[in-house]
Formats: sequence, C-alpha cells, structure tokens
Amino acid sequence: MTEQTQVSVSGLRRLQQALAAAGHRRVILVEGDREAARARIFSLLRQWSPAEGAWVGSEDDAARAGLPHLAMAQYQRALGQEFSILVWDGWAGHSPDAFAALAGTLRAGGLLFWLMPELDQWRYFPDPDYARTGLDHSDEHPFANRLANMVGVDEAVLRLRPEDKGVTMPDDSEARKAGFRPGPTGEQQAVIQEIVRQGLGRRRRPLVITADRGRGKSAALGLAAAQLLKAGRERVLVTAPSADNTSTLFRHAAAALGNLLSEETAARLITTTGRELCFLTPQDLLSQQPAAEVVMVDEAAGLSVQWLKAILLGWPRVVFASTVHGYEGTGRGFSIRFRQVLDEETPQWRAVSLSRPIRWAVDDPLERLVSRMYLLAAEAPEPGMAGDVCIERWEPAEAEESVLSEAFGLLVNAHYRTTPADLRQWLDDPAAMTWRASIGGRTVGVLWAVLEGGLPADLADDIAAGKRRLRGQLLAQSLANHGGFPEAARLRTLRVVRIAVTESARRQGIGQRLVQAATAACQEARIDLLGTSFGGESGLLAFWARCGLTVVRMGLRQEVSTGEFPLQMLQGITNPGQALEERLRQRFASHWPLLISRHWDELDHDLLLAVGSSLPAAVTLGSDDQRDLANFAHGFRGYELTLPVLLTLSACEGVLSMIRKHPEARLWCRAVLQGWSWDRLRNAGECRGQRDGEQRLRALVSELLQRRVEL
Repeated sequence: MTEQTQVSVSGLRRLQQALAAAGHRRVILVEGDREAARARIFSLLRQWSPAEGAWVGSEDDAARAGLPHLAMAQYQRALGQEFSILVWDGWAGHSPDAFAALAGTLRAGGLLFWLMPELDQWRYFPDPDYARTGLDHSDEHPFANRLANMVGVDEAVLRLRPEDKGVTMPDDSEARKAGFRPGPTGEQQAVIQEIVRQGLGRRRRPLVITADRGRGKSAALGLAAAQLLKAGRERVLVTAPSADNTSTLFRHAAAALGNLLSEETAARLITTTGRELCFLTPQDLLSQQPAAEVVMVDEAAGLSVQWLKAILLGWPRVVFASTVHGYEGTGRGFSIRFRQVLDEETPQWRAVSLSRPIRWAVDDPLERLVSRMYLLAAEAPEPGMAGDVCIERWEPAEAEESVLSEAFGLLVNAHYRTTPADLRQWLDDPAAMTWRASIGGRTVGVLWAVLEGGLPADLADDIAAGKRRLRGQLLAQSLANHGGFPEAARLRTLRVVRIAVTESARRQGIGQRLVQAATAACQEARIDLLGTSFGGESGLLAFWARCGLTVVRMGLRQEVSTGEFPLQMLQGITNPGQALEERLRQRFASHWPLLISRHWDELDHDLLLAVGSSLPAAVTLGSDDQRDLANFAHGFRGYELTLPVLLTLSACEGVLSMIRKHPEARLWCRAVLQGWSWDRLRNAGECRGQRDGEQRLRALVSELLQRRVEL
C-alpha cells in the first residue's frame, strides 16, 4: 500500500520521522527542468533549515539553500560525518566515487535530493564530470543509461517533478512497527573487545577489521581507544587518508572519556592523567616516528601498501580498519594485496569483520540501490569447473547485470584500488576494447584495454615537449613526454588497463590467451603497439615478458595507490611500432644506470635486477676494464676505484641475469647499483662491514670471470 507525502516542510519532517522509525533512507529524484528544480529546493530548504545537511554542486547554490557547500572533488573530507539531508546537483556533474561515498554519510531518516534531467535523457546528458576522465567526446553514455534504468524501476526512489505537490511514499508500516533504533550491536561490542585485547596484548599481532560502510568500525575504534587509555596506555595514535575521516572516531572516544578529559580538539584528546589519543597524517607518522603503544589506521584501503607495511613494522601494536565495498578502493583489493604482507611479516595477525549496520536498517533502500548502481558487492566467480575455455570479444555495456557483476568482481580483486569511477570508464569509453574468458558460460578471465595515440604530428610534438597534456592517453602521453619520443603519441597503441583471471583458473595460460587475443586484434586492425603500465612487481613483469612485451620505461615517482614505481612495457606490432619499441628500450637502457641511485635506491632488489636483466646491453668492456676487474677479484684493486667498472659490468649482456640467480644478488644490487654506503649496508644487515662486503663482491666478480662471461 502506498501513500502520498506532501512536499512541504511539515511533510518532509513527517517523512523523515517515518523513515527514521523504519531505519530507512531515501532518494528523492527531482527530475526535469534544472532552474525550476533548484528553485523548488531553495524554497523548501530556506524554510526548513536542516541542522545537518550539505549541498554538492555550486557554492552559490549552497548559500541560496542555506546549506554548507561540499565540493564533489573533496568528498573524502566528509567521511566520518553524518547528515540528515544531502542535495546532489547532478546537473553540475556526477562523480560515481563521490556519490557512493556521500550516500554513506546519511543517517537513518536521511533524504538525498538528486537533481537530474528526465530519466530518458540520462544516456545523452553531457555530464560536466566526463571532461575529467576524457569521456566528454562521446555522444552516448551506457553507464548513465544503466543507472537511469535502475532508478526508474526502483519503487523505493521517490520521484518528484518541480510542479508536483507530493511524492508517492511506499508502505513502510511493517518496518516502522519493528522500531529501528540506531546504536551499538552485539557484533560491534565484540569487535571493541577484540581491539582492546589486541591493544593490551602481545606485540606483533596486528588486527584487521573489515566492514561495509555504516557498520560502526570508526565508532568501535574510538570507543576502544578510550578503553585503552583508561586501562593505562599512555599514547594511542590514529592515522587515516584525511583528518576528516576520523571525526566519528574522536567523537565517540571523547564521549566515552567524559570527565576524564582535560583537553579536547578535533585531532587530540588528553586525559587528566596526561594520556593522549592523537591524529597524525600518514606522512607525519612515518617521518616523525613518535612513540606509541598502539596505532590505529582508519580507512586503510585509502593508503598505499608501502605505507601500511611501514606502519605495521614501525609500532608494536597496530589495528587496521577498512571498508569492504567502497569508493576509496575496495577493501577486498586492500585485503588481497595487504594480506601477503601480513602473512610474511606478522603471521599471527587476526581478522574480524562487522556485517550488521548500526546507522540504518539491514533492508535500507538507499544502500541497496547504491550497491546495485556501482556494483559495490561484485564478487569474482569461482566456478571450480573443468571444460573448454572460450575467449571472445565482449561488450560489458551490453552484458546482463549478473555477468557484468562477475567480470567487474574479477577486476576488483585484481587491482588494489578499483572504484565506481572505473566501472563508468569501462562502460562508457568508446576507445575501450574487452575480451572475456569463460567456462560453461561463467566468467573466468577479463582483459580490458583502451586505444590510445593516433594524434596529429604537431600535437604529438607539443606533448613530447611538455606543452600539452590530454586526458585518456596515459601510456602514449607518458612515452612521448617522459620517454622522449613524439611518435609514441602519433602511433596507435592498445593499452591493457586491467587483466584478471579467477583464482581457480590460474596457471592454465588463460591470461596469456587473453593477451594473445588482444595482440591478434592489433595485427588485424594494424594497431602499432600493444602496451601496459602497472605498479612494478616481479611476478607481473615476468607475466608480461612471457606475453612478448618488453620494459621500455620505469616511473621516477611511486604511485599513490600502491607505493610502487610504474613499469611500462610494449610489444611492437607493425614495423613502425617495432622500431619505436627498440628505440625506447635502447634509450632506457642507456639512462638506467644513472637513474637507479637517484630514484630507485630502495627498490626491491629482485625487481631491480629483473628490470635490468630485461634490457639490451648498453656497453661492452675494454681490455683496461677487464684488467681492473681481474685485479679487483684477486684483492689488488680497491672497491671505490673499481666501482665505475662494476657498474659498466652490470650493463653488459647477460650479467644481471646471472647475478640475479646468485646468493649475493641483493648485496650487489644495494652496493653497486643502488649506491648504498657501507654504513647503510651494515645497518640494514646486508653485510658485517666494508671488509666483509668487499670480500663477498670480489668473490662474485671472480666467479663471473671464471665462468668466462662474454664481456
């Protein structure tokens, strides 16, 4: 049974009360003429003046509505806050990541006013946010049309045109009778006790908490932090991608400490006995290395694995909390990547989870809609079945929702930070090409690629010179500008954005077959190059090398998401493509030795040696160099005098491949290639001192000479 709710201040207040009783939140879709819709909302909100609300759109419109302004690009600052009203002006742009995130800030009874064109226009609507990701050159947008179809059939969405006097409200009477009460659950209390036990317990037993948004993990951290201070811990430190992310944590901690507080700020609580709970940015935490018995990391999926590892190893007791299905880079991607670090460094780590929401009911309509729109709960399939593998070109925008969810779930698990914006990019980018591997109709592998380059010569020259930058040209632009070759932007490149194979189907060659299918498409369409760019890791480098790609560049800065240096690899398809691949390889090989000590002096030694051994020989040794090596090997020539020749030796054909398999590979990498001092090597445990290190390096050179390496 439905009822009509009047769209007036009193009507909306009654609506909020009814929704709060049911533990529900609702979207009110205000569709139609933009000016009329804004005028209607301005009039309502000026009379209503909700105490806790925000306007996502223009700052002027927020002021006219009497609401705080929230910039779409700064949505992360609102995490940890709670609102009763949220106005999203879709005419000003629709960021999937921001929408999914901010929907989670509404408490039970909350209303999300969504201003948009008529539903049948969404496919063609020139969303202002498209320009940010290079999607503004397409006339149609399948992702937006998919959202429109979902919103249009969702009975929980309240649809309002500016001229309407009321909205039709679905019957929530049964849910209201149940009487939702926000607050702690037994599950949350158990997690609080787990945190306290870990914070008071033995060292090196980190705790990882995962939960969907709205399950109370931040509140649990705050309540547990208060208990730890009461129990005698002197200092508990908190870090997160942003200080705003921890407002809920500090609010609950302050309430729990009550009259025990002597000082309270947004980022610091001090008790009457001098104990403190303090927020530090990840950068400050790692640079200052302050003493603390416990460190809590909230929104952990928003930090790179390198930072998380450094925090893990830097303090005796660490608690990590992350959202499982979220905008900030899904927690499952975080779990998969970080789990490897935990298993290696602290095998006695423990995991707990929160599944029941505390700020809204289990059957909340808004959470259900947002999850469906952005596939937040997409799960990679595990068919576990035998059979023939079918590899085929595939259009994700035309797929059934269940198949799309399977494929996107694979991409989520394969990459550290996959967000709703990636789903939009995949479906809407006209330059995208996808291949799907399936067994018995179930998805077991996906390759998503995008066509880049093919730019006019004058534009390519400007990009190479650093005068111009374009959206959606990651690899072509990087190789033209950083690599120094304008033809990288002129030639056409098919860049593999993501590739994933479900765990039960790995090690069967499916990934290589997907790459082969993409290569064949390049050959057929006369696309010049097949390429990829990814966070440097030895296993991935080996995979792409097996597929026929070679290293042509390594980035000088670590990626924010993974903390890894990007590796770029290519395979030339046409004659011009092959020529460019070889020129890039040769140029990188000649620049490589100089860049190592300046930019990659802490890079994992195996990855460094893998990259180096994949490069073409840059030099050969003359007779003078060979004499110096022989004298060094026999102990007659000093290390510092021989170091230039050792570096030259490293660039000779096949030398690094042999060193990589040697027990002294790490020492050679750190001392010779990365230029570590003897003090640094000794402090890092690489050698007992200069005498020990030199003896081991002399023995390695002697072995290389005895094996008659072609120098």
